[in-house]
Amino acid sequence: MRTEPFIMLLREKGSQGTMKTIGIIGGLGPETTIEYYRLIIAAYVERIPDGSYPSIIINSVDLKKMVDMAAANERAKMAEFLVNEIQKLARAGAECGLVSANTPHMVFDEVRDQSPIPLVSIVEAACEAAKPLGLKKFGLFGARFTMQARFYPDVFSKQGITLAVPDEHEQAFIHQVYFDELVKGTVRPETRERLLMIVDRLKERNGIEGLILGGTELSLILRDATVRDIPVLDTTRIHVKAIVAEAFSS
Repeated sequence: MRTEPFIMLLREKGSQGTMKTIGIIGGLGPETTIEYYRLIIAAYVERIPDGSYPSIIINSVDLKKMVDMAAANERAKMAEFLVNEIQKLARAGAECGLVSANTPHMVFDEVRDQSPIPLVSIVEAACEAAKPLGLKKFGLFGARFTMQARFYPDVFSKQGITLAVPDEHEQAFIHQVYFDELVKGTVRPETRERLLMIVDRLKERNGIEGLILGGTELSLILRDATVRDIPVLDTTRIHVKAIVAEAFSS
């Protein structure tokens, strides 16, 4: 697990302090939920190396239920489901929270408006991480729902950043790999090579200057800070950095 570059990013946030209890809507999917937990622990221990550990509450929900709602475009139902699950976190003592997946962020604004605790957006955090790079065109990988939806372009366009997605055939491949392999924790070298070939085509076809991993499981297979000589925005690590900053804020 890579921690050093990530931890260095956190050091700029300031001195040690009491960390709020973080609530995680997890299970979307399970492998990434574990990664969120490990990274938050690592960030806390780096800040407060006294042998203590942070308070983290995980509500692991049904991935299939969320995928079915996304596939049916049942936005109101998805928002209601997420709000109910976040309320469980709040009742358990969570003081700030996140949804550990990209696709549910299609209803993030609706959920945030009804949430009893502050929520950190993975899309907004990714956009903030992209701004200092000064790049104007990124490729976006993710589940089909994420690549075809507007919630990423709507946020990034406000900063003058354009997003390009793979073509229909490439999207079908990434979507299939995402749920049939990565969500189950399966990482195959041949799959990685095919993903990198899609990066090559996006560079040639669309002129992308960077790549956004708009699916948290994608960081399990594309772990390098750069691929094909362009920077990679790992939304899992970016999201963790943002939630830790929120948890240490006054």
